[in-house]
Amino acid sequence: MNHSADTVRLTVAQAITRYLAAQYIEIDGEKTRLCGGGFGIFGHGNVTCLGEALFDHKDALPLYRGQNEQSMGFAAAAYAKYHLRQRFMFCTASAGPGTANLLTSAALAHANRLPMLMLCGDTFLTRLPDPVLQQLEHFNNPTFGVNDAFKAVSRYWDRITHPAQIIQSLPAAIATMLDPADCGPAFIGLPQDVQGWAYDYPVEMFEEKLHRIRRQAPDTREVKEASALLKTAKRPVIIAGGGVQYSKAVAELTAFAEAHQIPVIETIAGRANLTNEHDLNIGPVGVTGSNSANTIAEEADVILSVGCRLQDFTTGSWTAFAKDAQIISLNAGRHDAGKHRSLPIVGDAKLGLLALEKKIGDYKAPESWTTHAQAERQTWDAYVAKNVAPGNRPNSYAQAIGVVNALCAPRDRVVAAAGGLPAEVTANWRTLDIGTVDVEFGFSCMGYEIAGGWGARIAQSEVEPDQDTIVFCGDGSYLLMNSDIYSSVLTRKKLIILVLDNGGFAVINKLQNNTGNESFNNLFADTPTVPEAFAVDFEAHARSMGAEAETVSNPAELGEAFKRAKAADKTSVIVMKVDAYEGWTNEGHTWWEVGTPHVTDNPKVKAAHEDWESSRSKQRKGV
Repeated sequence: MNHSADTVRLTVAQAITRYLAAQYIEIDGEKTRLCGGGFGIFGHGNVTCLGEALFDHKDALPLYRGQNEQSMGFAAAAYAKYHLRQRFMFCTASAGPGTANLLTSAALAHANRLPMLMLCGDTFLTRLPDPVLQQLEHFNNPTFGVNDAFKAVSRYWDRITHPAQIIQSLPAAIATMLDPADCGPAFIGLPQDVQGWAYDYPVEMFEEKLHRIRRQAPDTREVKEASALLKTAKRPVIIAGGGVQYSKAVAELTAFAEAHQIPVIETIAGRANLTNEHDLNIGPVGVTGSNSANTIAEEADVILSVGCRLQDFTTGSWTAFAKDAQIISLNAGRHDAGKHRSLPIVGDAKLGLLALEKKIGDYKAPESWTTHAQAERQTWDAYVAKNVAPGNRPNSYAQAIGVVNALCAPRDRVVAAAGGLPAEVTANWRTLDIGTVDVEFGFSCMGYEIAGGWGARIAQSEVEPDQDTIVFCGDGSYLLMNSDIYSSVLTRKKLIILVLDNGGFAVINKLQNNTGNESFNNLFADTPTVPEAFAVDFEAHARSMGAEAETVSNPAELGEAFKRAKAADKTSVIVMKVDAYEGWTNEGHTWWEVGTPHVTDNPKVKAAHEDWESSRSKQRKGV
């Protein structure tokens, strides 16, 4: 490569990697590299140029070899979530199906507002060799291709058509990924020829840059209006979302709640904002919530939502709150702050809570209200204790959760996603320490569990390597995506994976039955195209990928196996069958809107439809 006094001649790929290696961030007063490295699968669309550049930076930007591009994206999302969106990983994939495989994980990162940089191959800009291998031809628009599909699932999207463009594109992508309001995945399409084109880049582009996450102060008028409303509350409640943790505002939230004796309820993303033992923690709210939180939510007159996007599983499809309840929404994102007639406070959660604190003075929630909320929580705690306890009944998710909860260390990280486990973990997990629960329910994406566990473990090993990452996974998700068991073994990033086998997609079978339908195509036993179902040997399969593995018959055996997994120095998989029909957590659910047939010849489906629709009268309208 050639140099002059103020420029350096590099290929586009070399410039991208050199730029990423020069980016740093300040976290709690410490300087660390912003990009933790990347996940990559090479093909003809990225190996010759981007691969060459990454080789030269393999120490500064460690590249983890994935087994599937979709799971690479999941791992990158989990890595960013562990680091509270202050660090990110890139994913590189080849042109065509390799890149297309990232679409689902990009959607997951978008829904969860998580940073992830995608550096993906594209067809040749010159079009001289067109059509090329794996190219999708659009006869009336030769510029249109697979990479355009990422426009719907990216917060920032660009296709590099000239080497100079990355001088603007890379800072813009990073600014998007670090913005509290716009945070999400960034996509940069790299045509195969452009990757190797050279340009004289200004040397200052590659100087070390130190980033800091912006904290947007809230508007004083919005704070004044919100505090005036909050001081009128007879039955206030705080809904704590994932944004509390991303703002590092847990201490401020806790102090605010304690000073004013306001009950706190948590969203799925906001689980582990408060520990289980905190006397103002009234439990998780919503469809997968608790009787205690849902009772308080329904009775509240003023609701302070902090860092929430108010998804339907939180709001019970907007039936969880009284129609006349007033919502104050403190959020860095304008879009989230204004949902459902909320009185908005657009700004950082930490700064917003401190500003509210100054305005509401010595206000306290009525003692009778706080005592009522705490009594509801005590009743819920008794239910959970019974629900997770072993006994003379079929094995259940809740029992497995209870066993692990009792034996894990406070800073161990729990990962779950999709299926029945998010509900069961959210309802039954008793938080031991702040920020230790990752239940992916923004996109509710099967397959995230093991891949996300791997990404979380990579991040965890950078900060607290002596702790464990524990993955709860159903058999359906395991069969969908399991290859990162191998990744974790190869990279020596130990996981403890619990595979809870209920013979198919049992939670959707439950929904099917609850809406009056017969079991059909969800459990293997009820799939017409399966002449004879047989059990998968998950233990043997996991062993074949290099993991320790064993099968247990009951919660007691699970406990002993979990102790062995904790003591092991590599990934362990523990398999236990659970019942598909019994043992579900049937308490703590709000109404949830699903589409049911308005016309049917099936009397059970008709009755279920009428019963389902009977709760619609409680639904708040979004005006």
